[in-house]
Amino acid sequence: MSAHQDWIRWVDMSGFSERLKLLRSARNITQARLAELLGVDPRVYNRWERGTATPQLDTVMKIADILQVSLDELAGRTDSLSEPKIHNHELMSLYHQVDELSDEDQQALVLVIDSFVRKSQVNKVMRKAAK
Repeated sequence: MSAHQDWIRWVDMSGFSERLKLLRSARNITQARLAELLGVDPRVYNRWERGTATPQLDTVMKIADILQVSLDELAGRTDSLSEPKIHNHELMSLYHQVDELSDEDQQALVLVIDSFVRKSQVNKVMRKAAK
């Protein structure tokens, strides 16, 4: 039996398409963008959300990575639907690579990110004060 056939038996297919749509929508990712990130035709992806086709297991693993969920969550084996840690997929991808940086580079990155966060906070306060 192939891995794809095992995957289909392992997952509750009746709810997979709905979970896929729900998780994608919760992360503000369009079908077209998720298809692009996966390297598949948007029409193929659309079939997955409609429940008329099933992705291969390796693609399901990529979907879980992009949506920042476990395979169990995506497959419906667990009920909890977690919020993504970082909504921007490109930032999340870079986040996973940060541990490979030297301590010095990580500290520099902390300073850069902190400055952007502080700038955003100041801008919010200034907008509130202007109202």
